[in-house]
Amino acid sequence: MSLRGHWRTLAPFARRWLRPPRPVPTVAWSTVARDSRVGPVRLTGRLAAGRPAGQLSTGQLSTGHLSTGHLSTGRPGDRGNSELLTILVHGLAGSAGSAYLVRAQGALASAGVASLALNLRGADRSGEDFYHAGLTDDLHAALADPSLAPWPRVAILGFSLGGHVALRFATEEGDPRLVAVAAACAPVDLAVGARFLDRPVAAGYRRYLLDGLREMYGEVARRRPVPTPPERLERVRTIVEWDDLTVAPRYGFDDAWDYYRRASVGPRLPLLRVPALLVASEADPMVPARGVRPWLQGASRLDVRWAPRSGHLGFPRRLDLGLDAPRGFDSQVAAWLLARAG
Repeated sequence: MSLRGHWRTLAPFARRWLRPPRPVPTVAWSTVARDSRVGPVRLTGRLAAGRPAGQLSTGQLSTGHLSTGHLSTGRPGDRGNSELLTILVHGLAGSAGSAYLVRAQGALASAGVASLALNLRGADRSGEDFYHAGLTDDLHAALADPSLAPWPRVAILGFSLGGHVALRFATEEGDPRLVAVAAACAPVDLAVGARFLDRPVAAGYRRYLLDGLREMYGEVARRRPVPTPPERLERVRTIVEWDDLTVAPRYGFDDAWDYYRRASVGPRLPLLRVPALLVASEADPMVPARGVRPWLQGASRLDVRWAPRSGHLGFPRRLDLGLDAPRGFDSQVAAWLLARAG
């Protein structure tokens, strides 16, 4: 693993503190997902207008239902693509407020595209529940909410674990408005990804992820019974053990390896029902290229771009993926999604 990959991965954390990305105007959004085991699960997010001139109120959309007084979606002929909505999905232990989602919302707004930065269940530290890499129920629930009905076309952009969720969603029957998905640094083989993160050299990344997962899980434990006491999880030091004690019993898998086998999107990539973009890095210190390459054959709808001089969700400012768009990850991916949306 090259030092450049580590540097590119860690540099965005430093930039986030020194120069936080400026968020575009958004309104709070929420809806409810119905879960067969735990009942109603509230989902939250931040919704941004799709026009540079769009006006947003500061009021909260407490039920997720959109009214014209809250958000202007534009009219035919207005500047911007008022017909496209992009759902943004964060990575493991991230949230709708993660810096990479804030930057992506900014790039989409500049292109005239509306976006919803979605918190997967519990990512907002509300204690509603906790998610896993193969759980697409939250995306299905979000798109079924009447507040998102005004947009006739939908795209999904996911980061890391969120990219895996986006790709998995695109292999399932679902909302016919879906026109494209894009994923950045997605671990398409969950078993290979977990082993890679559990190496001694990845201890720093693993500690960061586990700290975030413990925080989220602890909030759930304060509200209802959980599979494993939080005190027991304080001693967990690997991703595999974490998944074995939390995800597997919560979602009915035999163990972590059964979860990885049944949830991984790799074998399902030939089933993609819409065009998909996967941006990956050979030097990614968290998602190995060897967990991606074996699954690409037969995935005819998948456009794979290997990002040079990049780490995990850390890209050069002037990244060129050969997508005939202004340089930079966010601008290039936004242009790719717009092209697929027609």
